[in-house]
Amino acid sequence: MGMTLTQKILAAHAGLPEVKAGQLINAKLDIVLGNDITTPVAINEFERAGFNRVFDKEHIAIVLDHFVPNKDIKSATQSKQCREFANKYDILNFYDVGQMGIEHALLPEKGIVTAGDCVIGADSHTCTYGALGAFSTGVGSTDMAAGMATGMAWFKVPSAIKFVLKGKFSPCVSGKDLILHIIGMIGVDGALYKSMEFTGPGVAGLTMDDRLCICNMAIEAGAKNAIFPVDAVTLEYLQGRVDRPFAPAEPDSDAVYEQTIRMDLSKLKPVVAAPHLPSNVKPVEEYAGLPVDQVIIGCCTNGHITDLRQAAQIMRGHRVAERVRCTIIPATPTIYLQAMEEGLLELFVRAGATVSMPTCGPCNGGHVGVLADGERCVSTTNRNFVGRMGAKTSEVYLASPAVAAAC
Repeated sequence: MGMTLTQKILAAHAGLPEVKAGQLINAKLDIVLGNDITTPVAINEFERAGFNRVFDKEHIAIVLDHFVPNKDIKSATQSKQCREFANKYDILNFYDVGQMGIEHALLPEKGIVTAGDCVIGADSHTCTYGALGAFSTGVGSTDMAAGMATGMAWFKVPSAIKFVLKGKFSPCVSGKDLILHIIGMIGVDGALYKSMEFTGPGVAGLTMDDRLCICNMAIEAGAKNAIFPVDAVTLEYLQGRVDRPFAPAEPDSDAVYEQTIRMDLSKLKPVVAAPHLPSNVKPVEEYAGLPVDQVIIGCCTNGHITDLRQAAQIMRGHRVAERVRCTIIPATPTIYLQAMEEGLLELFVRAGATVSMPTCGPCNGGHVGVLADGERCVSTTNRNFVGRMGAKTSEVYLASPAVAAAC
């Protein structure tokens, strides 16, 4: 019986000739990731367990991105604990103010994660790196602590759903519309502890930023991970970024999938996920005329340069509507500078938007755009749960950069 792409990577990292869905394995890790919220908890567990060394200072990444620059004393204390730990163990991939970007955009950009890797991160959207052909998944801070100390993690091998894509997106349709459409179709538990594996001729037309967005939101369908094949788009992205050997995996021709879903990208239209679940997906026209208080464009899901270009294309020649607050959040300093060089930031500011430093900020109700009671936000972020961006009576509509900019 053949193995899926995910199973091939897990087998290689477990040192086994093959693995099967449901099997429990111990696997070697290439990267262990944490941020300013989850790393302090992991540090406490690391020290409580009596660990006094990390498995590899080059293969641990700590990115201070959620509440940095620090918004209050508690967040400052958490960041201080991370800094002290990184200094003590000489963690090379430590990113603080001035160098930090949002972790799930920064690690691919820096070449820290690559094809064929096995990655865990104490953040649920660690599944993003499947865009590069890696197995990556979110874990708890205790698993992060054990991973930092041992370089190992245990997994139950997931079964898989295969998504066969054909066609190309119409104008103003992007990867965000695709993944929202999928979540709306299968539900928030439709891929529970499964691997979402994308294939088919339509994959070639997806940009790397599309793929990063799609994999980022796999967890919103309950998936263990999502993954794309390594193709010309992947290799072009990795070239000049990754300075270590990597071995892309390929699924077996007789791999077993629980389900196969075929999709024609040319038939997709812009959609939104209305409150209060990412699966509450409707065509955007169903909400035409709905008053909006705030728009967020950016963050880890849609803060890449192609996202900002798409938003700028919509906003060019227009002004932000009266009584609407619009905040643009480039995902990394490199993206920020590129947007500056291309004149996008000036366009946004002249249109009446504000541009934030890279931060998770409002996505989880942290800062830079928290909502008050009864306020409504259209956001390119990944979750719209009750109280996700602030007050419990506020509403979040998830959308692509094009839809958010139009709003």
